[in-house]
Amino acid sequence: MPEPRPSVLFVCVHNAGRSQMAAAFLTHLSEGRVEVRSAGSAPAASVNPAAVQAMAEVGIDLSAETPKVLTVEAVQASDVVITMGCGDSCPVFPGKKYLDWPLEDPAGHGIDAVRPIRDRIERHVRDLLAELRFR
Repeated sequence: MPEPRPSVLFVCVHNAGRSQMAAAFLTHLSEGRVEVRSAGSAPAASVNPAAVQAMAEVGIDLSAETPKVLTVEAVQASDVVITMGCGDSCPVFPGKKYLDWPLEDPAGHGIDAVRPIRDRIERHVRDLLAELRFR
């Protein structure tokens, strides 16, 4: 019987930049070994075009993604909940691991400002994978 997959939820206000990039990196780097969700408390209408472009530069396609609303069910279904330095509030449940990654919001910035944010997110995700015992 296969071992259950850990589940990670990335949260930022608009679910249009940081949380989308983090979810895409974790999905890509875990090769399906982690269940990945992302959401926002006030989702934008679409994913930030600069985030889409920055991720395309590293071979990850975000063009079909859409921002999703944060729900209590998404938090309950996740083992790890990661907020993205935006002060977003999440429902807190016992037994969940909560982390905050302090990252600048890419909203309103061009590709040159988004690349370093993308790269920091990738480092955080790689550290998370190591913590989850994946390489």
